[in-house]
Amino acid sequence: MRFPKCDDTPLGIYPIVDRTEKLRPLYDCGITTAQLRIKDMESKALEKEVAEAIALSKRYDIRFFLNDYWELALKYDAYGVHLGQEDIQEADIDAIFRAGLRLGISTHTPEEIDIALGFSPSYIAIGPIYVPISKPLKYDTVGTELLKRWAESVDYPVVAIGGITAENIEAVARTGAASGIAMISGVLEGDTVSVKKTKALMEAFAKYAR
Repeated sequence: MRFPKCDDTPLGIYPIVDRTEKLRPLYDCGITTAQLRIKDMESKALEKEVAEAIALSKRYDIRFFLNDYWELALKYDAYGVHLGQEDIQEADIDAIFRAGLRLGISTHTPEEIDIALGFSPSYIAIGPIYVPISKPLKYDTVGTELLKRWAESVDYPVVAIGGITAENIEAVARTGAASGIAMISGVLEGDTVSVKKTKALMEAFAKYAR
């Protein structure tokens, strides 16, 4: 059992947002991969938000991943689901696979990478590369050298995440290790999507990624 690939093009700049309304301006910029990660909604409001995000992403033909809520990803036929280390132990991985969804898994250490490899996912996220901007640091930073070394040890696309900004994206992209670079605050100005920032990050990735 190996989860479907995300196609042969790089995942690129990979924004992670908390509301569907932030997706459209990103898609209009040319973003091709995105994730919805909601931590402050539940029940009907959450389901409505997820359904709208998946429908919008399908209209734009986006590689859209839903964080955590794999049941809703199945119900509304998302492109994929992204799970953390604890989530993969609790989710119905077989059901996700049978539905043909892609699977991304978060990792922070070589041991967690080995666990993720046991699920044969569509991609593996490695981080935090630098000190995260959006949340407290729970793991040691990986840095670019370990990112490159760990990525070379797996036969899967890698998404780099954690503290990556316009100021340091070149160093990450030049490793050639990342098919995608995940961004949370990097594409925002305050709590609003910045078209200028997003396009600059996309240009940097295209210029420096090998």
